[in-house]
Amino acid sequence: MAGYAQPTSLAEAVTLLGDGGWTVLAGGTDVYPALGETPLTSPVMDISRLGDLRGIAPSPDGGIRIGALTTWTDIVRASLPPAFRALQQAAREVGSVQIQNRATIAGNLCNASPAADGVPPLLALDARVELASRSGSRTLPLSDFIQGNRKTARDSGELLTFIHVPAAGLRGNSAFFKLGSRRYLVISIAMIAARLAADGNGIITDAAVAVGACSAVAQRLPALESALIGKNLQAAAGIAAPQHLAVLSPIDDVRAPAGYRMEAALEGVRRALTMAGEGASA
Repeated sequence: MAGYAQPTSLAEAVTLLGDGGWTVLAGGTDVYPALGETPLTSPVMDISRLGDLRGIAPSPDGGIRIGALTTWTDIVRASLPPAFRALQQAAREVGSVQIQNRATIAGNLCNASPAADGVPPLLALDARVELASRSGSRTLPLSDFIQGNRKTARDSGELLTFIHVPAAGLRGNSAFFKLGSRRYLVISIAMIAARLAADGNGIITDAAVAVGACSAVAQRLPALESALIGKNLQAAAGIAAPQHLAVLSPIDDVRAPAGYRMEAALEGVRRALTMAGEGASA
């Protein structure tokens, strides 16, 4: 290994990152398995001591801010609005309990797997990510941050520091549905997060639906979201139709053929909408 650093402040971390070439280590649950038998030759920056980057707190704009080093167990145990239920349900699906205790939300995003459990729920929350560097910080939508399979918009001199959920993303109730070849410790065939908000009469006023593991990048379903607005919550699942999934591009692989993934995604969308509709009225 070429070197190791364990900064104790964000300023120190981004200063070192500016020199380039570092492998950033948070929980380590993605970095080490990806190596296989290949030795790690790049210098490692262990950011686990950046305590300010762990935790969940209200943000000044009325939304919620999640620190990059927040673990999935932290998310499961947090007291959060109903809109976060999909994220908390997804947190329970990330590997084993031991993995959930160690793995971080930022690591899940930066690994950029098409089957990353945290991405659809965060897309449904309209999440944005904050990136820090020597020159300052920038924020961008999560949908722009993840650019492809294992590809993100993070520059080598940047560190993902926070995930921001705006006040608008806190409306309503959400649910997460995941299909795999077994119940636990499985990579998804399809996964769906749905968030619905409704008025006192049960009429949908806000809708967000995202599908993962059926494209190189998890996708929102804007046509379905538009079709749901103004409809009754009880009708939500029945509105979802094959044409609403046209933005997806599933592949054939060892877990499932593309056609089955598309059918599974549609059924998953309907189930997620049904679950999200429970308790979604204002």
